[in-house]
Amino acid sequence: MIVRYRYRAYPTAGQAEMLARTFGCARVVFNDSLRLRESVHVDVGLDRLAVTSDGEIIANPRFLRSKERHLTKAQRALSRKQRGSANRAKARCRVAALHRKVQEARLDHAHKMALRLIRDNQAVYAEDLAVAGLARTRLAKSIHDAGWSQLLRLLEEKAEHYGRTFHRIGRFVPSSQICSQCGVKDGPKPLSVRIWVCATCTAIHDRDVNAAKNILAVGQAERLNACGGDIRPASVLAVPVEAGTHRSVA
Repeated sequence: MIVRYRYRAYPTAGQAEMLARTFGCARVVFNDSLRLRESVHVDVGLDRLAVTSDGEIIANPRFLRSKERHLTKAQRALSRKQRGSANRAKARCRVAALHRKVQEARLDHAHKMALRLIRDNQAVYAEDLAVAGLARTRLAKSIHDAGWSQLLRLLEEKAEHYGRTFHRIGRFVPSSQICSQCGVKDGPKPLSVRIWVCATCTAIHDRDVNAAKNILAVGQAERLNACGGDIRPASVLAVPVEAGTHRSVA
């Protein structure tokens, strides 16, 4: 049986000051630890929006995260307004305007990035991400903020418009597990591993750059097969001195 007791304390002036200072410090430490913890479960795997096979790293702008403080303030002001009032309608318009600015900034960045990639390259290959599945995890807000589906859609549209090739490779290709130098599959790695060394050829790889190189190789091979090509060496005629051949009679 669990028993609970309640006590009332009557501290002196000095004790009250000491308790207030102690409780205040504990609250500050708790808030700082909570903030640091949230900044770590959120940013894993989302520091980079995209990485190309030549080593270019495109950072994730985090448009929603950058406006989150203003959105929180506007939504809190909206919740305090009386329903049906003119002030509530104005507050609702302010919240909608902030969301529209975030959406337009994300779309503008995706348009410019897709246009540059398509104009600078004859063929672009990308991994077909399972965005819907990732959006059901604890990283849902950051996944939606990155706008990967929107970027892939714009790449496909602009490739068709400018006469370029855009191809999505299968999402089950182990692009992060294969060494782009020797082709050995080194096994799965946690997201915390950003740089790894191949155990076979000792090549040092950036996780995302290595994956981009593997995506390029797989995309080129799939495109070649789709066009009716053959990635195997071409067959040649055997020379007369080899076993199993017959000399031609003049």
